[in-house]
Parts: sequence; C-alpha cells; structure tokens
Amino acid sequence: MITQIQTFFRELAGSGINLTIFYDAFDFDRFITGLGNTLLLIAASTFFSIVIGAACAAILTLSKGPAAALVRGYVALFRNTPLIVQMYFFYFAIGSIMPVGRNEIGLPQPLIGSFAWAVIALSLYSGAFNTETFRAGIGAVHKSYDEAAYALGYGRRQAFFAVTVPLALRFSFASLANNLVDLTKATTVAYAVGVAELLYASNQIWSDSLNTIEMMNVMLVIYLVLTGAVVFIINRVEAAMRLPGFGLGDGK
Repeated sequence: MITQIQTFFRELAGSGINLTIFYDAFDFDRFITGLGNTLLLIAASTFFSIVIGAACAAILTLSKGPAAALVRGYVALFRNTPLIVQMYFFYFAIGSIMPVGRNEIGLPQPLIGSFAWAVIALSLYSGAFNTETFRAGIGAVHKSYDEAAYALGYGRRQAFFAVTVPLALRFSFASLANNLVDLTKATTVAYAVGVAELLYASNQIWSDSLNTIEMMNVMLVIYLVLTGAVVFIINRVEAAMRLPGFGLGDGK
C-alpha cells in the first residue's frame, strides 16, 4: 500500500505537482518531525498559557496590591508588543545571559534551548490574552451567586473558587477558543529562533525540491485542520460542562 502511494505521487510529480513528502523518505521524515514539534508547541503553550491566564485573573480579582499591579503591567506589556519581538528578546537577550552547560563531548550548550524559549514566549504572550478572557468571564458572573455563597457561610476566597470560577469558565469558552486558535497559528513564529517546527521544515523542503506552491498548500490544509481541531475540542469541553438553563433568564 505504501509503495503504491509513493509510486502515485512520484508519477504525479512528473505532471508538475511535486509532493516529495509522500514519496521521498528524507523529506517525509523532516516533515513529520516539523509537524510533531508544532503539535508539541501547541500542547505545551496551550497548557501553560491557560495556567498563566487563570492565575493572573485570580490575582486581579482577589488582590489589589503590588501583585495585581504586576499582573496588569505584564498584561499590558505582552498584549501591546509583537510576538516576534518577545521571541527575540527571550532567545537573544535573556538567553545570552543564561548560564551555559556542556554537552557530552564538552562543547558549550545553552541550558535552555530554542524550543523551550519558544514555549516560554508563546505561553506568556497567549497567557496575557487569556488573563483578560478569564477576567471577563469572572465579571460576567452575577453578584447574586457570590451573595448566595456568603449566605451559606462561604468566605470570599471559598466563594470565588467554589462558585465564581466554575461559572466564569463557562462564560470564557468562546473567547478562549479564539485565543487558542491564534496561539496555534502563532507557533509559526518559533521559526525565527530556529525551532524545527512545521514552517521551518517546509521551508527546507521547498528550498531543496523547488516545490514551494505544493508545500504552501499542504501547510494551509494542515493549519486549517489544526485550528479546526482546537475549536472542536473547546466546543466539546464546553458542551460537557454546560449547565441546563444556565445563562437563560437568570438575571445576568
């Protein structure tokens, strides 16, 4: 079966559609490695950005001191500067002053590699947007829910985590899906610091095989599938967490 597929695409190349990733083992390996790194970037950055956004939203809601001011400064900085500038700042500016280790043959090796810096930059960038998303979700929860929790003997923090947070999460899904779709597309910026993700691998392939049009179309389809998968997962989680009647005629 595999041989038949390879033969088909090799013959297709003779007609002018040169998809080397389907019949050349070397290009296929590069492409799969790039796709795998992209998936890892998406998974890691999504997880950390949600954690950062949730933690910062909680600080802004529960605190009015220096911690809240620090979070507001972080959100303003990362929302209002380009992602690629942030990526370069972490990789070249911060990375240049980090301690350097040694590899197995004694050559200098950074303790934090380009992939880790890309995850850090993407997580902080998307985390700033997620902070505002979760904060808006918290603000959408009607005060009557908190008052009911207080009447049952809950403290302020107890009411926040046991009542407000679960409801706020449900209000946040639509905006969160948009943020994660943007994050999925933004992983291509990791190319700028040498991460061998999908764009990086595809660039190498079309440079060697002169099939730019074919590879750009392949990338277009893959990113459509990836962003569609992100939206599908968010919608499934939202449907699983939906409360019957919540948000309909409840006074909000």
